[in-house]
Amino acid sequence: MSEPIRLRIAIERLANATTPHYAIWVVEAPYPGGYVHHDRPWSDELNQLWQSWLELFSLRGLPPVPHVPASYVPQMVTPELLKSPDGKAQGYSGRLMQTLGVKLWQWLFDGAIKGSLDQSLGIAMGQGNPLSLCLDIRDPDLIGLPWEIMQPQPGRQAMSLNEYVRFSRTTSDVDPLAAIRLDQHLKVLLVLGEPDVPGDREAADTLQLEAEAQLLKRVLTGESTSGLSVRTGAPCQVDVLVRPRASELIKAIDRGEYNVFFYAGHGVPAPDGGLIYLQAESTLNGTELAQLLLLNQVKLAVFNTCWGARPDQQDQRPIPRSSLAEVLLHHGVPAVIAMRDAIADEEALSFIQVFAQALTERNPVDRAVAIARQQLLTLYKFNQPAWTLPVLYRHPDFDSQVLADQEMDITRLPGDACPNNPMAVIRAVDDPHLAWYLYGGMLRIGRRPENDLVIPEPWVSGHHAEIFCRQTNNSSAMQSVAYYLRDDSRYGTFCEQQGTWQQLHRTEVCLQSGDRLRFGSPQGRLMEFVVED
Repeated sequence: MSEPIRLRIAIERLANATTPHYAIWVVEAPYPGGYVHHDRPWSDELNQLWQSWLELFSLRGLPPVPHVPASYVPQMVTPELLKSPDGKAQGYSGRLMQTLGVKLWQWLFDGAIKGSLDQSLGIAMGQGNPLSLCLDIRDPDLIGLPWEIMQPQPGRQAMSLNEYVRFSRTTSDVDPLAAIRLDQHLKVLLVLGEPDVPGDREAADTLQLEAEAQLLKRVLTGESTSGLSVRTGAPCQVDVLVRPRASELIKAIDRGEYNVFFYAGHGVPAPDGGLIYLQAESTLNGTELAQLLLLNQVKLAVFNTCWGARPDQQDQRPIPRSSLAEVLLHHGVPAVIAMRDAIADEEALSFIQVFAQALTERNPVDRAVAIARQQLLTLYKFNQPAWTLPVLYRHPDFDSQVLADQEMDITRLPGDACPNNPMAVIRAVDDPHLAWYLYGGMLRIGRRPENDLVIPEPWVSGHHAEIFCRQTNNSSAMQSVAYYLRDDSRYGTFCEQQGTWQQLHRTEVCLQSGDRLRFGSPQGRLMEFVVED
């Protein structure tokens, strides 16, 4: 994989300035002259745009952020400020988003900082690598701004959507990053916590939460509606906990060897990294969760909960380094995805599905976020805030890679085990396009993600069965090939040969082209074994 060229920029408010004034400097650059510094005042124009954004988009009719007053006095943006380049009237929300995005870009990339960006982009393009642009915002007053919408000029793509720029945020004074071991499979622990503010209403029905958990699991694994997953990338295993006790969560993470932690449920800002509610009376703050994730080498934490990327407040002022995402990074968690504001369920599901698929295709986390963000923009349009809500925080030393490059697997080279033979395949009878070939003369079937054919049904064992070829000598001393199914499951495999069904259990049978199979249950998906000419 190509190594991205890194450019990391920090923003910090000057303590002695009477008006809001900021120091902007390059912390990491790909060339010696790129470490530049620039001072910028915060303008009234940006204040007006930000206040108008809050009035139009913030909280979106959902419960208010704890500790944050719901009322403020907005200074409305003038029509002149939102006028399009050709002078024509445009939709207010779209023009507001574009104008704020351009003004944020112009404020940040000014003077020497702009020069460092241009030079870094040139180096990256010259080497054929992406530019990793990381923003370290050290003033908590600026964290809530949608920096992800920055664009160099009207009509240009936002930097967080750019294929050649990988955008993320970070934080300073982080603990060292532990050694990263790249995995071949995506292993996700999905935790569904308390869905509502404790005390607002009775706890949600457990069966309803279980159904939501299974829906999220299907979304993460990319499972089709038929119940059969089609592997287009690395295998993805998802284990589910619904409203667990803290001890259950600790035990699950300790034994699971997960590389991704995914939480969906209620969360609130708090000084030690917010609170997530496992149950109505059981919470974890960011500091406690960080220790649990670090001990078990979890590389990525994803939070489908409101305001995980926002700091807590005291006396109506944000507390530095108090957001859930920042606290996890402070303790050395490699990457965190959290929401800057409230996000609707359907928007979150759309993001999660595309993001998980991009990860299984071995994209780095920052690239996967950009792909999923683009999907939100396509579905919910540029002038709606959905695509701006997910925020990626990345440890400065983390290269964003979770899965290793796909290794060459000699069992997948056609013809190795049974050379010069026709190719055998398993097909779904009701959808022949779903097909799994016996590359290398072997096909492994089961519920676990490392199998070649993954069937995520409870009656299918983790390692259920194998189909393989075997060379034999016939009466003419000529070599021929036969295909066999070996069952090693709990509930067996059902095989139809010459119109008669039989149950195979811990045994082996010779297969003929046209034999039909069901794995684990007589009601399982009907499959057909075919030897192609």
